[in-house]
Amino acid sequence: MDERQAVITPEMKAMLLDQRLGFVATVCPDGTPNVSPKGTIMPWRDNQLVFAHLYSPGTVANLRRNSGIEINVVDPFSRKGYRFKGTGQILESGPEYERIIDMYHGDAGHDSLRDADRRVKAIVLVSVQQTGELISPAYDDGSSEEDITGEWRRYWASRHGLSEPV
Repeated sequence: MDERQAVITPEMKAMLLDQRLGFVATVCPDGTPNVSPKGTIMPWRDNQLVFAHLYSPGTVANLRRNSGIEINVVDPFSRKGYRFKGTGQILESGPEYERIIDMYHGDAGHDSLRDADRRVKAIVLVSVQQTGELISPAYDDGSSEEDITGEWRRYWASRHGLSEPV
C-alpha cells in the first residue's frame, strides 16, 4: 500500500464516536482474510484511527507480518457507514502510546475504557490512506434513510420485545 494519507472527515469522526462496534480486516499468514469485531475504534488526528488490543492476538500477529488493514464501521439502523484502508502499527509504550491511553482513560472528552491500564495490551495506530462510503443495497429501490432506519428500528424492537422502536 502506498503512503498517501486520506482525511477523516468530521462526519466520519462523528460516526466513529457514535458507533460502538466496527470490524477490522487483516491478512493471515496463508493470505486469507481475518475479520475481527472491535469496540474501541476511535479517530486520532485527521488521518489516523486507533483501537485498543484487549484480546486481539490474531489481529496483532497479522499486523506484525503485514501492516495492511481495513476497518468498516456501519450504523446498523441507517445501513450506512465508512471504510478506512491503510496500515497498522502496534504501539506498546512511548509518548504516543501514553497520549492514546489517556484518551481511553476519558481524559480527552471521550468515554473511558473500563480499567484501561490493566486490560489494554497494546494500541493499534492506523494510518488511513483511503476512505469510502458504505451504503446498503436497501437504498437501491429508492427508499429514504428515514424509511430504512424506521424499518430496522422496528425490526430490532420486535426482536428484543420492546414496545417502542429503539
